[in-house]
Amino acid sequence: MYKCLIVDDEELARNLIRNHLSQLDDFEVVATCESAIEASKVLSQHPVDLLFLDIEMPVLSGTDFFKNLINKPKVIFTTAYRDYALDGFELNAVDYLLKPVTFSRFFQSIEKFLAMQQNGGSSAASDVTKETAPSGASLGGTPAADPTTDYLFVSKDRKKVKVCFQQIMYVESLRDYLKVHLKAGEALQFKGSITAFAKKLDQRFLRVHRSFIVNCHEITAYTRYDVEIGDVEIPIGDHYKEAVLERLG
Repeated sequence: MYKCLIVDDEELARNLIRNHLSQLDDFEVVATCESAIEASKVLSQHPVDLLFLDIEMPVLSGTDFFKNLINKPKVIFTTAYRDYALDGFELNAVDYLLKPVTFSRFFQSIEKFLAMQQNGGSSAASDVTKETAPSGASLGGTPAADPTTDYLFVSKDRKKVKVCFQQIMYVESLRDYLKVHLKAGEALQFKGSITAFAKKLDQRFLRVHRSFIVNCHEITAYTRYDVEIGDVEIPIGDHYKEAVLERLG
């Protein structure tokens, strides 16, 4: 579970980031702060993995505050002004988000953070993510997935079971368990996180809801509110809708 701290002098901006994080399984908000001074106290008491930090704040700016931190967590800067982006990346930030932050753009930043964690925390300051909605891969699996692999192994009954991607219709999250619905009406249930599982999938898969991932090749119909795979209707979550409709449209 990744611990997050949100720092912004605007309540609406803090609530928006908190709401985006609530859609993800592996992220927890330890606190929200309206100033860098308040954030400093929180950081002295709680370990934080990821900091969402507004750049322009009264008294002490986000960039000046971050420069002075001794033990720096990973940081994603937020601001209403595009011109501040260079300052953020010079501090080796994970990403820079322009307000108002859409969920699709937010999710791109999370994917970058997770990729950095897998690579030992390294990042390139010049790797600036464009201000566009993500491709299907960023909501389904992960851009780092091996395009030549069309299967994965899952742990079930003390053994590893092979699951071919082409056999997966959709994936459903059931609290601490996942249920992978396969063709011919079969299903495979095992303990796991839908966010972690999504990262193992390829570009044919799309996360449409905090509890559902679908195989786009199996979608038979869709509306603004759900996708259909045969007789099964799967809801589209509000915070996934923009990216899902862009992908399907």
